[in-house]
Amino acid sequence: NITFIRPAYFIIRGFIGLPNMKYYYVFLFFVYIVSVLGNTAVMAVIYLDHNLRTPKYVAVFNLAFVDLLGSTALVPKVLDIFLFNHNVIPYNDCLTFLFFCYTCLSMQSFNLVVLSYDRLMAIIFPLHYQVKVTCRFMLFLIASFWIFVIIAVLISVSLLTRLSFCKSVVINSYFCDHGQIYRLACNDNFPNDVVSFLYPVIIFWLPLVFILLSYLYISYTLVKVATLQQGVKAFKTCLAHLSLVVVYFTPVLITFTLMEKIHPNNRIINLSLASVFPPMLNPIIYVLQTKEIKASMKKIFKN
Repeated sequence: NITFIRPAYFIIRGFIGLPNMKYYYVFLFFVYIVSVLGNTAVMAVIYLDHNLRTPKYVAVFNLAFVDLLGSTALVPKVLDIFLFNHNVIPYNDCLTFLFFCYTCLSMQSFNLVVLSYDRLMAIIFPLHYQVKVTCRFMLFLIASFWIFVIIAVLISVSLLTRLSFCKSVVINSYFCDHGQIYRLACNDNFPNDVVSFLYPVIIFWLPLVFILLSYLYISYTLVKVATLQQGVKAFKTCLAHLSLVVVYFTPVLITFTLMEKIHPNNRIINLSLASVFPPMLNPIIYVLQTKEIKASMKKIFKN
């Protein structure tokens, strides 16, 4: 029989054996500032311009909101931990930190699914797009993904509360990372193992497969029915979204596919970049590549 031990706190270790890594966290801070300014600007433009009250921009607004929430939940706390040496974090605070970080990281994946669905319907069914994809339907789709992600993350958090930590309370990560926490347990952590295997498939791989299939279908349809000029014009509307897909999924899939095989330092870099770079790049990509937002911003500044 093992005595159940719930620790009063965890210790966030950060990078192992690498000197002067405080500069990396300062770099994350500057990325965070750009992210906050960019996503706030995108949300403000969509809110102020009634011409952007369309299903696509409902999805873009939610993307900006998740990016802002996720980076704000993560970066200020990480700076507090490593720049001000507050690396001891109470047990309940750690689980709360984990919940918000993983909820936003997971929701980014489903936001990209929503945007790919919007592009699929707009290009394949242009005449029926406004009937098939309404603001109400888009809100329902987004709300459904929010509920699913929150329940999924709550399950993973609740499974952590049944674990006993009788050995170490040092987390080899830069935040309260689920994979690094449950491997510290000294009682049966098999349910957590199952979750750490299933969740990447459900939350990352399946959305990526849907996105890739949707673009394959778009390409197939354009080759079949459109002229070269029409095809290039239609595919240009997808470029912004495709670049977001590459930036987000590459580090996330490397981390969650290799799991414990990846070195903690590499895991920190991959997860931190996946958490802060897409929120910084998303508004830049949408402002640079979306005519409606550029036109709207010019109109707002002229007024």
